[in-house]
Amino acid sequence: MSGDNRVFVDTNVLVYARDASEPIKQPQARRWLDVLWASRRGRLSTQVLNEYYVTVTRKLSPGLTSVEAREDVQDLRTWQPILLDVTLIDRAFGMEDSYGFSFWDALIVAAAHVAGASYLLTEDLQDGQDLQGIRVVNPFVHSPEVMV
Repeated sequence: MSGDNRVFVDTNVLVYARDASEPIKQPQARRWLDVLWASRRGRLSTQVLNEYYVTVTRKLSPGLTSVEAREDVQDLRTWQPILLDVTLIDRAFGMEDSYGFSFWDALIVAAAHVAGASYLLTEDLQDGQDLQGIRVVNPFVHSPEVMV
């Protein structure tokens, strides 16, 4: 990756990196996260941190202990999480109306904008879609080199 191309990471990528029941997606998600840690370009929101914690401690089998998940959340705080506030909610309403996204996806896109991201790493939206200057990248279709 070149320049300051920040990459906003959706919850699903973080979860797949910890999901041993996904032998194809887990190494791909880990590779992306390794690149983002090394480049210091990963960004996320408090929504992503909350969703991640609940999913890896309550929905994965085997899941993480609360101590392990809290350590992950602590580490991910260095990615400058965007806080969920009324301004972000209002921005998400606009995204929901403009694109027809679910409100939860609209919050992710709105947070990516606030974070100054160039890319949104997710499998939940249309790969390659341009969302007012943010390119959606499916991490299970592309390798991190797509952002070089």
